[in-house]
Amino acid sequence: MAGKVEAMHNSGEVARMESSSDYDRAIEVREFDETKAGVKGIVDAGVVKIPKIFIHPPENLENGLFDDGRGVLEVPVIDLGRPREVVVKEICKASETWGFFQMVNHGISVGVMEEMIQGIKRFHEQPAEMKMKWYSRDVRHKVRFYCNGDLLVSKAANWRDSITCNYDDGILDSYLLPHICRKAIDDYMEDLFKLKEKLSKLLSEALGLNSDFLEDIDCMKTASLVCHYYPFCPQPELTLGASKHSDPSFLTILLQDNLGGLQVLHQNNWVNVVPVKGALIANIGDLMQLISNDKFKSVEHRVRAAGVGPRISTACFFYPSVANKSKRYGPIKEFLSNSNPPIYRETHHNEYQAYYRSKGLDGTAALLNFKL
Repeated sequence: MAGKVEAMHNSGEVARMESSSDYDRAIEVREFDETKAGVKGIVDAGVVKIPKIFIHPPENLENGLFDDGRGVLEVPVIDLGRPREVVVKEICKASETWGFFQMVNHGISVGVMEEMIQGIKRFHEQPAEMKMKWYSRDVRHKVRFYCNGDLLVSKAANWRDSITCNYDDGILDSYLLPHICRKAIDDYMEDLFKLKEKLSKLLSEALGLNSDFLEDIDCMKTASLVCHYYPFCPQPELTLGASKHSDPSFLTILLQDNLGGLQVLHQNNWVNVVPVKGALIANIGDLMQLISNDKFKSVEHRVRAAGVGPRISTACFFYPSVANKSKRYGPIKEFLSNSNPPIYRETHHNEYQAYYRSKGLDGTAALLNFKL
């Protein structure tokens, strides 16, 4: 396998990739995908120039970091251990203005989080032959390993590999998980579902509604855990770890290691989400912005590629139950009036996901397609 990857990237294949006259992206994508080795396979082959399929246009790579002369702007950090009314107020403000916030005193131990990071690292750093049996683009698979979910439709691939674990109605048989990271994922997810229940109530109250509102409309029962591995990149100035995008979920909870690289688009500037030890990150998803009629914001974000690594993160996206994936969600009636009409049409999870996947991470907001 290593020989196949090396041959693809270090021989005439690379020359063909870099020749604008005979370059065929579809062929290069297929050849890369067939290796089933991911970006890690490219790095292991000792490549010093990244393949053309990973090169992004310069406008996608602009830095534009925020600096107002008084210091770099920071994503809010919320202490969930403070009085409830304070926490609700801070979550409301962060969700309205940033769409992102970091959380401390959230109830998940540093030990569980660190073991989760190490478990994902173990999976991605095992021999390629061991990972290949998990490699799939079939979204019906409960657990699968892949490189770039939108590889076949995107204009430029991202420098990362991923493993996805789908918890329909919050349930996944642990024996379906890779043994090398099974316990780490089990322990983390057990605690994460408890945190999700807590955040569901806090977000409901931050919306000015009954604390059980989001639970009652059944919008966050299913979870999709996506565990990313970003190897070091020999030419980080040419690519991204993750393109600019917002999330198609109602809510996302993210665990990241201490390397950094995540950036949030705020006031038309990219702001670094600086890692805080023991913190988790919550961000509002597209469907939460839709039902709140733009009260809460689903904000675009990205991950920079880096000449150091690997960087490891796990994002857990929350969606409706299996029974309600075709249930229509629209702006909450309590928010609507003659002076505040609905901004979006009703849609359901399956429709939104289908559109989101069809366009890939192309830098445009999927929500625009659902505006009235």
